[in-house]
Formats: sequence, structure tokens, C-alpha cells
Amino acid sequence: MTPDLHTRHRAALPDWLALYYADPIELTHGEGRHVWDADGNKYLDFFGGILTTMTAHALPEVTKAVSEQAGRIIHSSTLYLNRPMVELAERVAQLSGIPDARVFFTTSGTEANDAALLLATSHRRSNQILAMRNSYHGRSFSAVGITGNQGWSPTSLSPLQTLYVHGGVRGRGPYAHLSDAEFTEACVADLRDMLGQTRGDVAALIAEPVQGVGGFTSPPDGLYARFRDVLQEHGILWISDEVQTGWGRTGDHFWGWQAHAQSGPPDILTFAKGIGNGMSIGGVVARADVMNCLDANSISTFGGSPITMAAGLANLSYLLEHDLQGNARRVGGLLIERLRAIAAQVEGVREVRGRGLMIGVELVKPGTDQAVPAAATAVLEACRAGGLLIGKGGGHDTSVLRIAPPLSLTVAEAEEGAALLERALRTAP
Repeated sequence: MTPDLHTRHRAALPDWLALYYADPIELTHGEGRHVWDADGNKYLDFFGGILTTMTAHALPEVTKAVSEQAGRIIHSSTLYLNRPMVELAERVAQLSGIPDARVFFTTSGTEANDAALLLATSHRRSNQILAMRNSYHGRSFSAVGITGNQGWSPTSLSPLQTLYVHGGVRGRGPYAHLSDAEFTEACVADLRDMLGQTRGDVAALIAEPVQGVGGFTSPPDGLYARFRDVLQEHGILWISDEVQTGWGRTGDHFWGWQAHAQSGPPDILTFAKGIGNGMSIGGVVARADVMNCLDANSISTFGGSPITMAAGLANLSYLLEHDLQGNARRVGGLLIERLRAIAAQVEGVREVRGRGLMIGVELVKPGTDQAVPAAATAVLEACRAGGLLIGKGGGHDTSVLRIAPPLSLTVAEAEEGAALLERALRTAP
């Protein structure tokens, strides 16, 4: 990116609007799993615009669908029947696993979670929400109020009373030393204890099956099923935030909640990011009695727009027809093994974790568990210099490298990316 554009960015946009890199780059075009910047540099993309370019850059099927729809009509609002919106809603409802499901489309994951909170609090007539420690659910006023990751929560003011539960982070905290079974029992006991200190009319628990911004952390499989059993004793709803984990990214499952499926699907599911492959789509799925509980009129001006729905339909069809979930499982598994082999030879890597093509590499001060945010920043810069784009996250320490390529990643590209990351880990200051 030219210095002039960076100067203009800083003059016209908020100081808190984060940019990667000491010398930020302007991405001008992409193809497959690669992008190019304004200076002509080519990068292997292992972050996909924050897990959003799900299938591939410039996927012909999506580009064609958007172009054809733009040539017919771009916008109408939800006041009119919208064939692409109905068709995508039918497919998402069927895929969700939620019985008698209804779908409401939004323009982002933040807005989807906001709508889910509205539904849950209205259905339960309560503003009490259970959320997970280290969580992230968006940047709206209500979503910030249930975000447990303080690095992304700029205010303590909230319309909700939020209580934070243990369980989203397996490898740190007071239960980290326990076995998976003991960890789960301790977290369930903590949940029961917390509910014993409330009025008993909590609206919902919202949880990411794999915490995204929090550094791709997750509990043992089955924990949220155990939570669900407890919640059902009190009539409390379960909201699964699938903004980052949905559409097969974790490889083993189409939705993250399915790793905790013993007690059935969630009451409410939120999604966004990958379904649009870059187009602004978010949404909420809920069973009919929950979705229809609102007693006031509502519309969405931009949610479910014909052009974004056309993109979503084409993208979802490509994903399913080419078994990209299976590809995420196979190629992601190989990439995780490769990165763990590298980590065993590199000081300062505490853990390589994740599933499918949702992988976190946690960095620490060698010989300790102390997070080193500066090391993550240095590796991020070194990867960029070598031609690889990755992300970073974590708790307030932001010391986890986040790896989430498009789900069409090839074995050769996985090997190339692993080699570039190894070089960055070994050479970063």
C-alpha cells in the first residue's frame, strides 16, 4: 500500500480500526488461495479475510452468480418476496439440524448474534446471559456486553447482565491440569453453582464451539452437551455461535456444535463469514417458537439482499458438491501434523491446536507459559515478508497465530505454507 493511502486512512478513519503490519498492505485481487497487493507482491492466504473467503478467491461460480443477479436486481428489502433468500433459507434450515427451523438473514456475524440475543431475552423475558470466558461475539453494544475477551470489549456498559462460565479454554486456567473428563465435570459443577446464585430465569448460554478471536481454543468434545443438560433443567436456551466454525471448517463436522451433539442441536444457531465467501451475509437459525416470539413488526433493509443470497447459494453449492468439509479434514489434519512436528523443534511454541482448517499456534517465552504478544507480531511480519498471510489472536495477550485458509487448500499449498511459517518462526526477532 502506498504511504499516501495509509496517511489518508489514518486521517479519515478511527484510530481503533486495527491494521495489520507496521507497513500496511492494500490487497487488490486474488485467485484461489492467493492474493496480490498494490505493489504486485503475491501471498499465500492462510487467513481468508478473517475466515471469510471460505471456498476460494474469485471463485468463478460465485462471481458468475453475483454478476448475473446484479444484472437483474440488486436490492429490494424483505418487504417483497425474494426467491434467492427463500431458497437459501430452506437449505440452511435443513442443514442446521434444528427441528422446525426458521432463518433470519443479517449482514454480519455481529448483527446475527445481536438478533439471537433479542430472541433469547424476549422468549425468556430475562436479560441475564451466560457467556464463556475469553469469548468474542462481535462489536455491537450488546455483543460487546457478552464478550469475555477484554481486548475486544471497550466498555463495561451493557443492556445485559452477563455471567461468565469456565470451559472455553482447555489449556489454561484453574482446571487446565485436569483430565478431559475431570475438566468437564469441574466446568459443569461451576455452571450449576453459578445458576444457584441467579434468580433462575437466565435467558441463554451463548458459546463458540471453537473460540475464534480467543485463539482457536475449545473444550473437550461433549462439554456443551453436558451444559445443555443442565440448561434444560431450567428452560435456558443454548445459542451456538457458528460465525467462524460453521460450514465444515472444523473438518470433522459441518457445525461446531456437532462435537457436542449428545443432547441434540442448539436452540439458536448464528452464522456469517464463510457462507458469503466475502459477500456480507449473516444469519440466525432457531426453532419456530423461539424465532416467532417477537410481538412487534420487523424487517431487514439489507439482510437477505438478492445479490448476497445469490452468492451464498452458489458458494454453498460449491462447498457441498466438492466436499470441502472433507478436504478441510484431510488437508487440515496433514497441516496440523506438519506444524506440530515443526513446533517440537522450535523454542517458544507452547502448543499447536485446532481441527480441520482452523489452527492456532500459541507462542510463549521459551521454557515458560508466559505469553509473548511481541513474538506473535514479529512472526506475523516475517510471514508477510516471506509471502504468507496469517492472523493472530488469543486472550488479552494476543500471542496465538491464527491459521484458517480457504477450504479448497491443496496438500502442496499446505506444505508450502507450513515451510513459510517454519522459516518465520525460526528467523523472527
